[in-house]
Amino acid sequence: MHMALKVAVSGASGYVGGEVLRVFSEHPDVEFGALTAHSSAGDALGVHQPHLRRLAERQIVGTDAETLAGHDVVVLALPHGASAEIAAQLPPETLVIDCGADHRLTSSEAWAEYYGGVHAGTWPYGMPELITGEGRQRAALEGARRVAVPGCNVTAVTLGLQPGVAAGVIEPSDLTAVLAVGYSGAGKKLATHLLASEGLGAASPYAVGGTHRHIPEIIQNLEAAGAQDVRLSFTPTLVPMARGILATMTAPVAAGVDEDQVRAAWVSAYADEPFVHVLPEGQWPTTAATLGANTCLVQVAVDRKAGKVVVVSALDNLVKGTAGAALQSMNIALGLDETAGLQIQGVAP
Repeated sequence: MHMALKVAVSGASGYVGGEVLRVFSEHPDVEFGALTAHSSAGDALGVHQPHLRRLAERQIVGTDAETLAGHDVVVLALPHGASAEIAAQLPPETLVIDCGADHRLTSSEAWAEYYGGVHAGTWPYGMPELITGEGRQRAALEGARRVAVPGCNVTAVTLGLQPGVAAGVIEPSDLTAVLAVGYSGAGKKLATHLLASEGLGAASPYAVGGTHRHIPEIIQNLEAAGAQDVRLSFTPTLVPMARGILATMTAPVAAGVDEDQVRAAWVSAYADEPFVHVLPEGQWPTTAATLGANTCLVQVAVDRKAGKVVVVSALDNLVKGTAGAALQSMNIALGLDETAGLQIQGVAP
């Protein structure tokens, strides 16, 4: 006999909201309550999420605190700046999971610099695998009633680099991350550069030169893992695929470290993690291998001539990068099996 959890999803007509509905629908204890949005209120969900057949006839209603109250879990799949006002009106006993950026950062100064406006405060961070001193972030999620889901790019880079930081085998003062990112990461908004006629056959960098909003969050995570004086050059590139992130990261090998120590750091860090997998030597991650799954695949090598460690990570930005992390965090917060409802099998070809 399963415990029924009544879950409301706000932003249900968007890419993230749709993926939350798809992923959470596989959980044996989840029953959906209100499905809310703004401009699509009044429509049947199937108009906007035709792939969600079991929910296609459900009506989308307007987003307000009164509608969302009375649920065990509320998932906010809203643009940054929109979650805080709604969340502040929800009861403290409700588990509120914010898939936006409003509550991720610990620094109000970083929020003002990269997002602008007033910082809404910091919630427990929904990356269970994050290395924090001698433990992992999952301990801080146990019993939590507010959870901030990480950014998708942040997850790819953090999971890629943190083992080397924690083990002291790389120098965090000279980090480079170049990401190939699928278009769903930009959401459903209408913009010229997101049109198929612009994106098909093209690779387009964006937020170049240290301007991407995920940079302070990545630095925050690497500092939690033990890094000091983090300097990160971060360049994302849109590539013509619907979903997925392939992150390629380099860092100088720390003095006195040999190749065996490098690989051992990653293997040891993720040996017991159900969703982060270090591939066998010589096998490199691809985004296709993570499609639809709550997995992050990682590989590491040493470029001897350059004196650099090269790390490649791949994940599905809508699953491990967002909705899967939300469900994983919900399971931990409510004392359920962390893996419940979550898929590690990808879709191929």
